[in-house]
Amino acid sequence: MTADTRAVALPHVEDDDPGGHISHGVNTALLGMLLFIGSEVMFFAGLFGAYFNTRATALALGQAWPPDGLEHVILPTVIPVVATVLLVLSSVTMQWGVWRIRRGDRTGMNRALMLTLFLGIVFLCLQVYDYFELVTHEGFGINSGIYGSLFYTMTGFHGAHVFGGVIGILVVLLRGLAGQFSARHHIAVEAVSAYWHFVDIVWIGLFFTLYFLK
Repeated sequence: MTADTRAVALPHVEDDDPGGHISHGVNTALLGMLLFIGSEVMFFAGLFGAYFNTRATALALGQAWPPDGLEHVILPTVIPVVATVLLVLSSVTMQWGVWRIRRGDRTGMNRALMLTLFLGIVFLCLQVYDYFELVTHEGFGINSGIYGSLFYTMTGFHGAHVFGGVIGILVVLLRGLAGQFSARHHIAVEAVSAYWHFVDIVWIGLFFTLYFLK
């Protein structure tokens, strides 16, 4: 047998966990989600910038902030506090789902996604209810001066992002129920999880800015 035809034995590489989660760098789909989140960070940074610039201008001119008559409208009452707790909890359940599928536990992932989906929907319902209470009982709407415009724009755009996250979680859940994810192939779950954590962090910033800092 010549050197040209001789078979070359390659070293055998042991896979300690053939069915476990492995990483080969950043997946392009996940990278795309991270880039999208980066653009959304700039978007919300613009909203926060507009709020703090308006606030600083009003205070520099000796005007009250919030404007007179609105100082007792936006308060950390039961509804926004409960909504915040539920959204933070949903971030925990979302991460739990990621951990479960990394271990190949599709059932555990599906249960975590169901709970996250439920908490996200409840958050949206509480936000709508809070809007209703502010408009009907306090007379505070998006047309209530610059303060009302900023409040509803910032929280409204965040609510739209939460709705988008809910749709994403629902799609991933349906795929999970169809058995499409495994310990090796679950990049969609990771991507949706990253987006959901981003939405959660933005709300924490909004909550403390609008309800405490003002």
